[in-house]
Amino acid sequence: MTGYNKATPAVVEALRGICGKGNVLVDVEKIEAYSHDETDAAEYGSMPEVVVLPTSSEQVAGIVKLANKEHIPITPRGAGSGLSGGAIPHLGGIVLSLEKMNKLLELDKENMVAVVEAGIVTNDLANTVQAEGLFFAGYPMSLQTCVIGGNIAENAGGGKAVKYGVTGRYIIGLELVTPEGEVAQLGGKLSKDVSGYDLKSLIIGSEGTLGIVTKAIIKLIGYPSSKSDLLALFKTPKEAIDVVPVILTRGMTPTSIEFMDQKSCIASCKYLNESLPYENCGAMLLIELDGSNAAQIEMDLIETGKLCKEHGALEVYVAEDKNNIERIWNVRRNIAEAWKVFSPVQSLEDIVVPISKIPAIIPELERMEKQYNVQIPCYGHAGDGNLHATLVKDPAMSMEDWKKNETACLRELYRVTSNMGGKISGEHGIGIKRREFLREVIDPVELKMMRAVKQALDPNNIMNPGKIFV
Repeated sequence: MTGYNKATPAVVEALRGICGKGNVLVDVEKIEAYSHDETDAAEYGSMPEVVVLPTSSEQVAGIVKLANKEHIPITPRGAGSGLSGGAIPHLGGIVLSLEKMNKLLELDKENMVAVVEAGIVTNDLANTVQAEGLFFAGYPMSLQTCVIGGNIAENAGGGKAVKYGVTGRYIIGLELVTPEGEVAQLGGKLSKDVSGYDLKSLIIGSEGTLGIVTKAIIKLIGYPSSKSDLLALFKTPKEAIDVVPVILTRGMTPTSIEFMDQKSCIASCKYLNESLPYENCGAMLLIELDGSNAAQIEMDLIETGKLCKEHGALEVYVAEDKNNIERIWNVRRNIAEAWKVFSPVQSLEDIVVPISKIPAIIPELERMEKQYNVQIPCYGHAGDGNLHATLVKDPAMSMEDWKKNETACLRELYRVTSNMGGKISGEHGIGIKRREFLREVIDPVELKMMRAVKQALDPNNIMNPGKIFV
């Protein structure tokens, strides 16, 4: 991945000719914000040479054609809210931000779809369709900041994935600018399509390495009219995790089953000046059910609470009003921010294992905490096996010791996860952050196939190079 050319003054002028002078940024103060995402900027950040802000698919195609011709690396970027370094210009070159392509182009109620530009904020889309009684069910936890293009690039998931699935389930059509600057229409307003290879699904989750999504056709469903939540307290994390497969095998499908260990809950409550009854428990499950039948939701909630009590729950609290529901979810959503206050140096992971293996991962995390002298608060989407086991540096530990322990602990975490039939990322992606580890745990034939796809679609390797592969 060497031998790239620089974005010379002549290239900058050509970019201005494509998308206008005001949409091409070169001043250091203006482009610094595009040098990092939500990973540690000091460790992973890298400055672009130029940032372009196109306003149409035609402009995106023109920019990519120029980059391909001049052999300049190009990094697609949404909101920069990623956690793997996927939108960082690792090798310099051009950052192409889709922030100005943020429109809802069509709300087609007859076909239950929305057609959007890739830069639309996910929360804006969710609120707009909800006002029409519709629901975009595939959104992630960070919906207030992330954009649809980024969600598609990472195939983002979130708290509702146990029932509704992740972003990719709801993307039925794409407009894609290929690494050679051609515009392709993939899929459409269709519920079924087996007309050749499923290229749309290949692009979803490809982390911007196979092209730039400029538009998406999103499947919508009816907005659930009833919702209820309960909070179950357990003595130990293992007892809390053990009950998850029990709930899922009883015929009920909760919208969410979120897990918080005691460390995570205490940190978030202190951060928010909030109070939850965590003193005597080692872990909590936040369980949500929704649907159109309020009576059925209530029956399922009672049955879920009963199962929790039968399997060791110390207490089960039902959040009966909107304010209490929001209070509890706010604690869950702010865990990561709370730990940043304790220590800004950390490694936020998102391992995923088969649901039946969730109970086995908890003692392994406890072992690694002691072995590598790091704190590993654990929280996340227990209903689909996706856990945020976060390595947190003790403020008193030297950076030299931290880096040594972090690398060794991550390697052990990924090895254990892989041995359980899991993967090293369930929703954040590989990006820069995990690419060194991916080759250690992935099937070598699978990796070979991935490289072949990349080579076929991006022969000059200019589209988000340095991500996923070493």
